[in-house]
Amino acid sequence: MKVYTHTALLFIIFTFTLLTNASAQGYHIEATIKGIRDSSLVIGHYNRSHNQFVPKDTAKADANGKMLFEGNTALPGGLYVVLFPGNQRWVELVYSGKETNFSIETDTTDIIGNMKVTGSKENELFYNYQRELRNGSKQLEILGKSSSVDSKSQMKTIQDSFSAYRLKMLKENQDSFTVKLLNMSADPEIPAAPKLTNGKTDSIWVFNYYKSHYWDSFDFADTRIVNTPFLEPKMERYFKNLVVQTPDSLIKEADYMVRKVSANKDAKNWLIFYIANQYENPKTVGTEAVWVHMANKYYLSGEMNVADDNRKRIAEKVNTLKDLLVNKTFPALTLTDPTGKKVSVQTIQANYTVLFFFAPTCGHCKEASPALKAFYDKNKANGVKVMTISTEHNMEEWKSFIKTYHFEELINGYDALKQIDFNRKFDVVTTPMIYVLDKNKKIIARKMPIEQLEDFLNYYQNKIARKL
Repeated sequence: MKVYTHTALLFIIFTFTLLTNASAQGYHIEATIKGIRDSSLVIGHYNRSHNQFVPKDTAKADANGKMLFEGNTALPGGLYVVLFPGNQRWVELVYSGKETNFSIETDTTDIIGNMKVTGSKENELFYNYQRELRNGSKQLEILGKSSSVDSKSQMKTIQDSFSAYRLKMLKENQDSFTVKLLNMSADPEIPAAPKLTNGKTDSIWVFNYYKSHYWDSFDFADTRIVNTPFLEPKMERYFKNLVVQTPDSLIKEADYMVRKVSANKDAKNWLIFYIANQYENPKTVGTEAVWVHMANKYYLSGEMNVADDNRKRIAEKVNTLKDLLVNKTFPALTLTDPTGKKVSVQTIQANYTVLFFFAPTCGHCKEASPALKAFYDKNKANGVKVMTISTEHNMEEWKSFIKTYHFEELINGYDALKQIDFNRKFDVVTTPMIYVLDKNKKIIARKMPIEQLEDFLNYYQNKIARKL
């Protein structure tokens, strides 16, 4: 298990303190783990995902593997782990915040099978469930390798038996935190879907049902859910797989989810931070508008607490990006070409214009240049033009670069007056930086990797053709 201390946005330094279901009696957790001796172990809870762990206490195991985690300050509820030396193995514990004094005993040879719990109904439920699940899985694995004619029916019997056990256990212990954990870890069950007129299952109905019930098992008012491994992976899956990857859809869902979790301050603060972080430098081209929206609505509005210097940096970046988003008209840009003549982005006559911001001394720019030239040669007959724009101010290096990479046929621009802040004006944080514009100079892609230019242009042209 990897231990993380914090996550950071490029322009947002975000910290928050977890709320707790505090109680006055502190905690007293005894553990005996045979196979561990004379070693220090750490207890802590998950923090939104399997990859994030918050240590809370340490204890020294004696020669018999006995240890005691004890403190006068209450621990927050959540799903806890006791980390072994080396962090390679661990024991999971359900800590509801109500059962603060209990003990466990197990063996490193079979942690689940040998687990004995005293004083904690939550952990009895948790480990009984783990044993039932593991036993059923082992039987199914054996039967799956069998060639017996009865193996399929036997497998169904085992599956039905476990399903019946699970439903009974969940129903009889609805108020337990363990049941909340099990429900959060599972997908919503989808009932029999209606059939289309052709007899096939209505897949759209299935999708809509799944999405609308996706969060049914999450009690966002329960502060303990932040200290479990389920929140972040479920949120990531929701936004990446269940939401259309366009700014309008993503923004709508972002605001919907913020409202949904608002009863839980920790979850709300984390969610706003998470979404902003995902879309500040997004993997899906053209979705930076989501970051701009989150920055304006939650950070710059004062709804989220931000230090003054960070608020200033956020505001500056919003001011840069607001005119450079997909579907915006590219701002006016006039430069000088190698002959000393003025060249303007707005006067380029082309079906598509590719803007290639580069630095003559940039290694990645040198690597990308042959691919850019090949793309131009292949697509120039279809009304594609390329304008290269040097962000540095050494004219000899600029002209040498043009000659070296055979850019003479392209439109080449240079800031002869050294007046342009390419970072602040055009969001050129790193080079190369590519924008793709349509014939009206509307931005249709930004931060486009050179190797994706060809596929993107084909996709875009096909999308336009379908609309005609």
